[in-house]
Amino acid sequence: MKKIILLNSLFDIYGSFLTVKQQQYFKSYYFENYSLSEIAEMFKVSRTAISKSLHETIEKIMYYEKILKINEKNNKLKKVLKSDDINYIKKEIEKIIK
Repeated sequence: MKKIILLNSLFDIYGSFLTVKQQQYFKSYYFENYSLSEIAEMFKVSRTAISKSLHETIEKIMYYEKILKINEKNNKLKKVLKSDDINYIKKEIEKIIK
C-alpha cells in the first residue's frame, strides 16, 4: 500500500514529464484499478505492452525523484510545518531549500 501511495504522489509531481500513453496506462491501473488485461483491451494493445509501459513509467518517475527530490522535500516541509517553534521552522526550511 505504501508503494502505491508513493507512486501516486510521484505521478502527481512528475506525470507531466510522461507521454500521454504512459499517463493513460498509469491512471487506468493505479487510479481507476483496471487490470492489465482490461487496459490492454481498452487500448487495443497486448497485456505485455501495458506491463512494460507501466514498468518503464515507474522507473522514470522514480528516476526523476532520485534526481530532483521534490516529493522528499514536500514531505520534510509538511513535517516541519507541524511545529509551533518558528525558529525551528525557519532553520529547517533553510536546510531543505539548500
